Amino acid sequence: MNKELELLRVFRVTAESSSFREAAVRLGTSPQGITRAIQRLEAHYGEVLFHRSTRQVRITAFGEGLLEQVRPALERFEDLWRPPGAGRQAAVSGTVRVTAPHSLGTRAVLPALERVAARHPGIALDVRLSDRVSNAVDEGIDVGIRVGFMRDSRFVARKATEMRLPVVAAPRLLKKVGLPDGIDALAGLPVTAAVDINTGRPWPWHFKAGRQWTPASPAFVADNADMEMGAVLAGLAFAQLADYMAAPHIASGKLVRVLQEQEPPAWGLYVYRPQRGPVPARVRAVFDELLAAVGSLPALR
Repeated sequence: MNKELELLRVFRVTAESSSFREAAVRLGTSPQGITRAIQRLEAHYGEVLFHRSTRQVRITAFGEGLLEQVRPALERFEDLWRPPGAGRQAAVSGTVRVTAPHSLGTRAVLPALERVAARHPGIALDVRLSDRVSNAVDEGIDVGIRVGFMRDSRFVARKATEMRLPVVAAPRLLKKVGLPDGIDALAGLPVTAAVDINTGRPWPWHFKAGRQWTPASPAFVADNADMEMGAVLAGLAFAQLADYMAAPHIASGKLVRVLQEQEPPAWGLYVYRPQRGPVPARVRAVFDELLAAVGSLPALR
């Protein structure tokens, strides 16, 4: 069993590194040792775990799925192996800095932190909501939420749930302009545009088979997802929204899901923390509550 656990540990570190050489340095072994371990795992699972090139390695889709299972399993094992009382001598206290997109502030972050505050009154919570791509390490972020798989070796990330991207509209707008019969039909309809504050340009809408469509003449432009959703609920335009925002309104009949057959595959929502050795109890407490809160968000199936 120890050999199998060590192989999975090598896989986790390699997935969080940019190359086999970097993984070898972090584990105190040779690149050849990393290669042999990965080859043994690939032979065991009958699947390729990494695409190799002379310059970098890139995890495969199967590897991503395996990593999502391996990370929590290894963390659980490490918790079980820790001697009783280790790290519990001092009360859980100190500051934890959290970052997340604005749209998840009241939907996931606040409920999670309410529970943290109730259980650990000694923890001070510093929340920085932002839709801007930032350097979490330089900014001293302890725990964050993001959309999409993280390959940055400086972080440990766990997938909390999946997020779908439905195109929606209010019934009153559909009664007025009708249903779009395809993606191209959106160009002749009132649509919203969500501004990417990192570039100042509209975010493209995503559809199946990797197709993207960017509103050329939007009827409503916003740099805030809740403002965009408000415009849709008011019947001003069609929009592509995260399902954790749209699902309750679809269920109540306030919004209608259209072009469902054109929706892209679900995206992952991840909770992450910098990888800095032993995890302080205060950071673990916040991380676990955020993971649970994001996993409980409304969703479309």
